[in-house]
Amino acid sequence: MSKKDLIDAVASEAEITKEKAGAVVDAVIKHIEATMKNGAEVRLPGFGTFKVGKRAARKARNPQTGKEMMLKASVVPKFQPSKTLKDALNVESA
Repeated sequence: MSKKDLIDAVASEAEITKEKAGAVVDAVIKHIEATMKNGAEVRLPGFGTFKVGKRAARKARNPQTGKEMMLKASVVPKFQPSKTLKDALNVESA
């Protein structure tokens, strides 16, 4: 699903215009980004949690040349799905 598909689905489900749905989707994404930039997590009950992880500096090897190099420490986004979402995805069809 692309962002456009998501906007179309929100517009249809909420019975609003695509322009308003686009503004809503953009606002949600911006809020999640801003919250994670501050190091906090975003919990959406029944869906999951967006978290911020820290990756330490480490040695890596270039697979083409075999040369060793150092990778800098970085901050990475992580998503942990809720049990409800996992269960919904694993429902066996009859």
